[in-house]
Amino acid sequence: MEVTLDKLDEPSKRTLTEFKERIQDCMTKLFDTRDEYLLKWLIARNYNLNDAEKMLRASLAWREANGIDEVSNWTPPEVLPKYFSFGKVGYDKFHCPVYVCAQGNMDLRGILQSVTKKDYMRYQAYMTEKVNKEMREESISTGNNKSCQMTFIADMENLSMRQMTFRPVMETGLEQTKIYELNYPENLRRIFVINAPKFFTFIFNAMKPFMHQATIDKMKIFGSDKEEWAAALLEDIEADNLPLHYGGTMVDPDGDPKCPSKLNMGAEVPYSYYLSNSTPVAKDYMETMNLIAGASGFKKLKYKIDVTNSILRWEFMTEGGDIGFRVYYKSAEEGTVDLVAFSRIESHLVTEEGEFICTKPGKYVVMFDNTFSLLRPKKLRYYIVVDPPVPGSPTAAYVG
Repeated sequence: MEVTLDKLDEPSKRTLTEFKERIQDCMTKLFDTRDEYLLKWLIARNYNLNDAEKMLRASLAWREANGIDEVSNWTPPEVLPKYFSFGKVGYDKFHCPVYVCAQGNMDLRGILQSVTKKDYMRYQAYMTEKVNKEMREESISTGNNKSCQMTFIADMENLSMRQMTFRPVMETGLEQTKIYELNYPENLRRIFVINAPKFFTFIFNAMKPFMHQATIDKMKIFGSDKEEWAAALLEDIEADNLPLHYGGTMVDPDGDPKCPSKLNMGAEVPYSYYLSNSTPVAKDYMETMNLIAGASGFKKLKYKIDVTNSILRWEFMTEGGDIGFRVYYKSAEEGTVDLVAFSRIESHLVTEEGEFICTKPGKYVVMFDNTFSLLRPKKLRYYIVVDPPVPGSPTAAYVG
């Protein structure tokens, strides 16, 4: 919804006036005291005065408890600004700033193994506060109230389930969504999700319960058809305000179509940044498996899931080098469906952790593979468990 005062009807104007009276004691604590900013809280709660006041006061308490007003003076760990993808590329046709995140190209696993969760979440607040400050200052200087919202493009190209099944990635993603919805209402004018793979539905469904319907209504989700999503972007954004890589005409001075001078495209985080980059240590609860080299060097662990939304979790490390890893679902109707496509995991350097919500009952298979190694056997330490969606529910049994 547009945050504009000139289009308010009389009942909405009266509601805004009453809202301002109710929160007079909060004015000195607010980031912004303009009517445009206060209106956001009412819109987020459908002009329900009680709900809007409760939301704003809870947000002020959150800001105080987490030192949000001082976060702009914080210096983030080097790995975050260097490898976290985000950048402002221009403005849309509604005079709102356009920000892009190359989500699929970003190594969130590596980032979250290189900083503490506290620093990562603080960085999210740091970036959001920085964006809000820029939007507010620009809105004041230009007199354009529309610039207090932004258009956001999330590029999912190269997104892998290995990234998304890493437990800290999902946990921080959900927490970040909740925090944003509760404390930064109506910041977004439009959200474009482009190059979304088929499994994005799983990610989106996990996020939806924490998202306000108004936010969901602003989303436009596209697959990998560039012609389709580029046309949608250009409906809202002039070509000269959009990188050539995204269907516009903008390039960097050196001709780079991705415009890295404006947008950090993300990259794999080197192990040297990891907080613990020494050989991983096996946990007491882990089981041990030896995988020989060559054609017979693989093992399939099969789990029968009986309860929808049970959670398949895994944790493993190896001695002797990397190991092949794959998780798939198997049924008579659908055949074999990859959940985590086969890849070689350097679990001799960093313990691998992940999880998958099993939305369908049936047989799930976790496979470890050393067949690519002709001479070197591997010792695998692993822990795999199926957790119920409700504690105590019967869910699964290991069947071979």
